Amino acid sequence: SDIAYDILKEQPGLRPAPYLASRGMKWIQRQTRQSMDDDALEDYLRESHRLVVLKLTKQARKELGFAAS
Repeated sequence: SDIAYDILKEQPGLRPAPYLASRGMKWIQRQTRQSMDDDALEDYLRESHRLVVLKLTKQARKELGFAAS
């Protein structure tokens, strides 16, 4: 979410992902393992994946093997 992005980009060891941020995409790069534990990272990745899947068409979800939502 925009709120999570705004919070995370200010945390030590995290920054806007350079290639994506320059194109207006809101992705975070973890620079060190100390900046965020692996469990938190997995949670953010899972949520990012869910948000991307939600933006797919029903046909694309079906073709990729995702359940319709």
